[in-house]
Amino acid sequence: MLGPVILAASRSDKMRRFVSAAPGTKQVVDRFIAGETVDQVVPIVEDAADKGLEVTLDVVGEDITTPAQAEAARDAYLELIERLKALDLGARAEMSVKLSMFGQALESGHELALANVRPVVEAAAAIGTTVTLDAEDHTTLDSMFAIHEELRKDFPQTGCVIQSYLFRTEDDARRLAAAGSRVRIVKGAYKEPASVAYQDKAEIDKAYVRITRILMEGEGYPMIGSHDPRLIAIAQELGRQAGRKLDEYEFQMLYGIRSDEHIRLAAEGHRMRVYTAYGTDWYGYFMRRLAEKPANLLFFGRSILTKG
Repeated sequence: MLGPVILAASRSDKMRRFVSAAPGTKQVVDRFIAGETVDQVVPIVEDAADKGLEVTLDVVGEDITTPAQAEAARDAYLELIERLKALDLGARAEMSVKLSMFGQALESGHELALANVRPVVEAAAAIGTTVTLDAEDHTTLDSMFAIHEELRKDFPQTGCVIQSYLFRTEDDARRLAAAGSRVRIVKGAYKEPASVAYQDKAEIDKAYVRITRILMEGEGYPMIGSHDPRLIAIAQELGRQAGRKLDEYEFQMLYGIRSDEHIRLAAEGHRMRVYTAYGTDWYGYFMRRLAEKPANLLFFGRSILTKG
C-alpha cells in the first residue's frame, strides 16, 4: 500500500526538498537516471548498441508552467537528436516524450503541445528514428491520443503508450492495434481513482495479459514494457501463438533495472529496448520508480541510513 503514498509525495514540494537533500539520494538516483546532460547519456547509448540493445531516451521533467519552459523542453530533444545524428546512432535510439513537458496543461495546451512536439517528431524521422508519446494520468489521454493520431498522418511510425490499470485500455488497444502502429503496453504508474482504474495488482496483471493478446493478434507492432518475468514469458507465448517472429515485437525495460535480463532477451534474438531517462528535473520520474517496486524503496532507505 506504499505505492499511492509515494505517488502523492511525488507532487509535494516539501518532499522534493527532503529527498533532494538526503545524503543517499544521489546513489539511488544514479541507478535510474543515466545522467543530467546529453554528453553523459551518449556513451550509454553507444554501450547499449555494442551490447545489441536499443534505447528510448526520455528527457525528464513534467512540471511545466510557462510556454517558454515548453519550448525549452522541445529544444532539449532537438539537441539530443542532433547529437544522435552526428554519431550515426539514429537506428539504435528513439525518443519517448511526455506531452506535459510540451505545454499540454497550459492554456490552449493541446495546440501548444502539438506545435512543440511536431518538430521533434520531424527531426527524429529525418535521422531514421521515431518518437513514442508516453501516457500520463487519465485526464490527459484523450489529448494524447488525438495528438498521436494527428502526428501519424505525416509520421505513421509515431508510437504511443497504453496502461493496463485503466478500464478504458482494452478498447484503446483494439483501436490502436492496426497495421503500422507502434504501441507500448505498461501497467501504469500514476495515482488513479477507483472510478477509472483497477486498484488490485492481480486485476492489473490480468488486464495486462488481455491487452497484450489484443496487441499480439493485431496488425501493429507491440512493445512490451515490463520487468515481471511471468508477464514476459506470457508475452513470448502470446507472440508464438499469434505467429509473430522475434523481430515483430519488442521488450522494453527501464535503465538500471534487471540489466542482466536485458542482455538475456537480446541474446535470445528478441529486440530489447532500454528506457533511458536523463536530465536535471528527475524527482517525479524517480518517485514513480520507487512507487512501482517496494524493493526500490528499501534500496533508497538503506542508502540514506548508510550515508547519513
